[in-house]
Amino acid sequence: MQGDRQVIQALNKNLGLLLISINQYFLHARILKNWGFEELGEAICKQSIADMKAADALIERILLLEGLPNLQEYGKILVGESIEEIIRCDAQSEKNKHEALIFGITACETQRDFVSRDLLEKLKDTNEEHWDWLDTQLSLIGDMGQENYAQYAAQED
Repeated sequence: MQGDRQVIQALNKNLGLLLISINQYFLHARILKNWGFEELGEAICKQSIADMKAADALIERILLLEGLPNLQEYGKILVGESIEEIIRCDAQSEKNKHEALIFGITACETQRDFVSRDLLEKLKDTNEEHWDWLDTQLSLIGDMGQENYAQYAAQED
């Protein structure tokens, strides 16, 4: 089934951002684990795995539309050097994905590809949930201070 070129481009843009976040989140999860924040690292690792599944769904959709999934264009991975920086970098990644999802949803609606739109809508919902969780963590850091948050995060384990 031949898909619209604009839709395939939008799907590939979202795929590229997922590939960045998969690697960024995986690295952040391992850094946090190394620092002794196992539970926080596990939460971020789960998001990396969720993004892998989302990337797989996009790849399958692009192939169904007779497009070529672009796995070659990697953007910059944002690496934090503290708990707060890690969470801020991940929140920025979610913001970038959110903007691309909104653009992709609009492109799909314009081209009347409602199946691709529904896929991107589901990804947007997941994106917003994770972004909200990250914002909550940043609010806790703001309220508690980074040192107290680090103690809190370490005690969760």
